[in-house]
Formats: sequence, C-alpha cells, structure tokens
Amino acid sequence: MYEDRVRRADLRDRIVSAEEAARLIRDGMTVGMSGFTRAGEAKAVPMALAERARRDPLKITLITGASLGNDLDKTLAEAQVLSRRMPFQVDPALRRAINAGEVMFIDQHLSETVELLRSRQIGPVDIAVIEAVAITEQGGIVPTTSVGNSASFAILAKKVIVEINLSQQAELEGLHDIYIPTYRPMRMPIPVVEPESRIGLPFIPIDPDKIAAIVITTKLDSSSTVLPPDDETRSIAGHLTEFFLHEVKQGRLTNTLQPLQAGIGTIANAVLHGFIDTPFHNLKMYSEVLQDSTFDLFDAGKLDFASGSSITLSKTKYEAVLPDLPRYKQRLILRPQEISNHPEVVRRLGLIGINTALEFDIYGNINSTHVGGTHMMNGIGGSGDFARNAYMSIFVTKATAKGGDVSSVVPMVSHVDHTEHDVDIVVTECGLADLRGLAPRERATVIVANCAHPDYRAALTDYVRRAQSRGGHTPHVIEEALSWHARLRESGSMKAGQAARALAS
Repeated sequence: MYEDRVRRADLRDRIVSAEEAARLIRDGMTVGMSGFTRAGEAKAVPMALAERARRDPLKITLITGASLGNDLDKTLAEAQVLSRRMPFQVDPALRRAINAGEVMFIDQHLSETVELLRSRQIGPVDIAVIEAVAITEQGGIVPTTSVGNSASFAILAKKVIVEINLSQQAELEGLHDIYIPTYRPMRMPIPVVEPESRIGLPFIPIDPDKIAAIVITTKLDSSSTVLPPDDETRSIAGHLTEFFLHEVKQGRLTNTLQPLQAGIGTIANAVLHGFIDTPFHNLKMYSEVLQDSTFDLFDAGKLDFASGSSITLSKTKYEAVLPDLPRYKQRLILRPQEISNHPEVVRRLGLIGINTALEFDIYGNINSTHVGGTHMMNGIGGSGDFARNAYMSIFVTKATAKGGDVSSVVPMVSHVDHTEHDVDIVVTECGLADLRGLAPRERATVIVANCAHPDYRAALTDYVRRAQSRGGHTPHVIEEALSWHARLRESGSMKAGQAARALAS
C-alpha cells in the first residue's frame, strides 16, 4: 500500500504509530518541525506528543518554519509542552502564553533561523519531524506543500521522524528546489538569477539511517483564514495601481513591473488580487507564501511564474488548485525559506516588497508585531528580510482598527520592526505616501495628509506643527509621543474626546 510513497524498501520496517514515534521526543529536547504558514506541518506526531504530555509532563523547544495549522500550536501550548518557541506563530492560545511569560518566544527574521543553527549559535536540533509526500529510493525526503526550514532541520538533526501524508497530492513531487548554502566565510554566491531559477534537488538529501520512524497520516492542511477583498482593501490596491502606473509613465518601471513579494494575510492578498484589473502583465513572484491571489493571477493570465516557500490557500481555492496541480506545476517552485527570503537574492532580483503593518508613524517607522508596544501579535516573519533589501519596500494597512478607536498612523510607533530607512511607500485606504528622497519633516507632512484617517488627521497635523516648532531633525513632542497608546490602554480609544468622556464616567 505504501510502496509508491516509501520507495526505499529497507525503511518500510520503520513505519510505526504516531504515539510510538512521539516517544522518541524527550523532555528538554530541541525539536525542528516542518510547517510554514499553515502548510505542510507534521500533523500526527505533535498531537500524540501533546496527548502524552498531559499524562507525563515534558517541555521542549520547538522550532518551525513559521506558523502551524490544525491548531497544533494551540494544542501544544494548552498541554504545556512548549518552553521555547521560534521563529513565528499566529495562534491566540500560544500568544496568550507568550504574553504571560509562560512560553519564551524568540521572534526572528525567517531567513536567519537555520543560519543560527548551522553556525551553532543556537541549537542543536535533537530531532526533526517532517511531513513528506514520499521518500525516494535513495532515502531523500520529498516535502509536501511547504519547505520552510524542513531541509536544514532534517540535515542537521540527530534523528528524523517522517510523516508520509497520503492525502497530499503525489504530483507535488518535482515541485521543490532544495538548495542549502555552503558554510561561511567562503560561501559561494546563491545562483538564483530569476524567480524560475532551479538550483537544487527535488528532495531533501539525508542519510537514510537517520530516519528513526515513519508515520502514515491522511490529515489535510488547514485552510487559510484570508478574507475576500472589501472596499478598504480595494482602495489600497487602487492607490498602489495608480502609483505603479505613474512609475511606468516616468520610465522607472515597465508594465511587467519587478518580481513581486507579498506578505501573508487578507490585505496583502487583496492587493495582489487587485492586479487582475490592471494593464500589468507577464508578472513574476518571488515570495514566501503563495496565496489565493497567486492562482487568481495565474488563471487571469497575468502571472507567468511564482516562487515561494509554501502554498497556503482558502478551502475553496485549495479544493480547486491541488487536484489540478499539473496545470500549474511548471510555473511554480517551492524553496527553503532561507533561499526564498535570502537578502542576497532579494537584492539581486530587485523585488517589489508589499508587507503589512500594524501601525506606522509620521516618519515611516513600522510596527509589525506588538500591540501597544508590549504584547506580541504574530511575529516579524519575513517582512524584514524583504524590506531592507527590496528594490521598493511598501507597507500597507487599514487606516484604523477596532471600529475606529485605533489609528494605524500615530505620532510614534510603540515598537519598531522596520525603521524609516527601510520604508519607501506607505499606503492606507485613504491614500499613498511616497517617502523616497524625503527628509523626516517632509515625510511627516506627506504621511499625515495622504494616509491618516480623517478622524485623526487634525490631531496628527497639530502634533506635527507643535513638534516642528521645537526643532530637531526628527521633531517630536517627546512627552506626548506615546500618549495615544496610553490613552488607548486607559480608555479603549485613541480619540481624545472619547477618552475624556470614558474617564469622566
């Protein structure tokens, strides 16, 4: 039954239950698990580990590519399995444990995790748990819908558990391009010169003797939680379209643009979807996560090729794309995330990076991760890898949140993930601010005029006026710079009038 999936015959006697495989994981271990943004995660062994921990408590350090699907982070957090977690997560239960100080979370640029492992600055990985569509005749591991950090986990770990997922399409084999950089300081250049460059192997090459257990599973990936475009995200996409058309008119871009990168989530997905109704054509992507919009652009004849590290789709799109994978396969590559996000490659290809902010300030500093400056939301992900090195670094967000009680444009961000030096364009549904070539005082004027919501624009204009009257290269009313966040914490709103009424009552 499994011959076509476990093609190396001498490994078939290592097929065991998830419970037996989970017993290989012991208290205090560092475990590297596959999974990148709800795609391609090991599914059975983590659940068996959580169940075991409820009877026999243990703690591990868990390293993945990015977030896990199938409520795995929730289950592991509630079973109190996690002592440390890196480099990214999106689960509310785990988030609560992180913000309570119960789980030590290390928020990392996604290109850096395995670099730290490889150079022994962290680690080592004791055991890797990798979902696969097959094991080759040579013992190579063929990943499923993501690569993430799986290749380096498997190569660097002392032992490997492989989950063969029979529900994953066999046609995934051949989609992956596994390339591991050579060691520093004599590293050779990474030879990706266009999004479609194939430079590696279609499987993860490891010593098959390291495979300690094989588990057969059938559970599907979780669907993404991306929402369809709404009026605000369509407006953001419209502002970007007008901007790109202007860049074409000025001769700085052509209608094929530059290779596109977009962060995960509803806003970024909607922005890419907006390219369907534009004159842009023969587009290419070099990104982390290939979302619904990637395949919408393929089907619209707008996109020629897409390179990523995972395929993360809504339920409807998943059911349409995966069974029809041969139609898309020659236009797709899935790579290790240290290659999809590598600064060298990002800068060489000249990407247009479109990422999402929680908030930005009047000078263009970006907060992508922390609510109120203290509470972790998800993590920086790959946005820093792209923002610092892109041809053009764009950040998008809706102008307000929480029904208008929170302004996404503030005097000073409560936490800085991307400094003003790495940000070229900021966009809300209200408008777009082109910050290229502007000094801080000029940036403040443009951002407030173009991006701030009308409910907050007057207050921001007043702040800028008073700050500039005090002088300085980057003027602030320093005692008021975080007052909007303090007001939100105390009253539930950044609006001064509402805050005063709430305090009076």
